[in-house]
Amino acid sequence: MASPGKKAFPLRIDPALWEELQRLAARDLRSVNAEIEFLLREALARRGIKPKFDAASPPGDEQQ
Repeated sequence: MASPGKKAFPLRIDPALWEELQRLAARDLRSVNAEIEFLLREALARRGIKPKFDAASPPGDEQQ
């Protein structure tokens, strides 16, 4: 079940990519979902894009 205030959607992903995401998530002590969200935020930041957030959906883990 999706967290309140977050958009849920199905994602088709290559099994080898999924395995790498699982390894990264475990190393960083995150769920795969949180790891994907972290990586998407990181990719946006590299492009100079900072997503806007409201109080209902605070930003994710940004400690790295």
